[in-house]
Amino acid sequence: MSYQKRTKDQLAARVARDIHDGAYVNLGIGMPTQVANHLPEGIEVILQSENGILGMGPAPGEGDEDYDLINAGKQPVTLLKGGAFFHHADSFGMMRGGHLDICVLGAFQVSSTGDLANWSTGEPGAIPAVGGAMDLAIGAKQTWVMMDLLTKKGESKVVKTCSYPLTGIGCVKRIYSDLATLECTLHGLRLIDKVDGLAHDELEKLVGLPIGIAP
Repeated sequence: MSYQKRTKDQLAARVARDIHDGAYVNLGIGMPTQVANHLPEGIEVILQSENGILGMGPAPGEGDEDYDLINAGKQPVTLLKGGAFFHHADSFGMMRGGHLDICVLGAFQVSSTGDLANWSTGEPGAIPAVGGAMDLAIGAKQTWVMMDLLTKKGESKVVKTCSYPLTGIGCVKRIYSDLATLECTLHGLRLIDKVDGLAHDELEKLVGLPIGIAP
């Protein structure tokens, strides 16, 4: 059977669907920021940015951007009623102190047991430091990764052992990708859902690892 990958918007909506009412959430730089535009109506989710914002709203409309109000990726954002901005150190205290329920990060690689590599590939000109990713990955109660399942070369970003420098060990609970949603456990990967038309054995072949099915 043929299958279609989730679009970036569909993937963002899939992540947003699992965020619970009342959650304090950090959305990492890049693809995860799109989750803010797909949060379900009728629930309150408090978005935090590591540069010192709490209570972010969706992206502003064209022409309404205020570049004095930006997220950690330097993208213009909106501030909901009751939102606040504050010192960088206070923001990191929030991240490191276990006050975030969920962080959603991008990744270069994730191991089947939840190790995360998302700050450097070792290539010349790569980002020189891990930044706040380490604090988020270890400090949040749940760390989710949002990414394409395969590289541009067709290699799986979900691996048995990460070959890139690690951001955190055993920290990733879920992987949301364009082809499937996976859970990382001490015993390896477990399937949560996948796109229609993608057979289980085909998904395992793409990843190169066994993927368990929930009872």
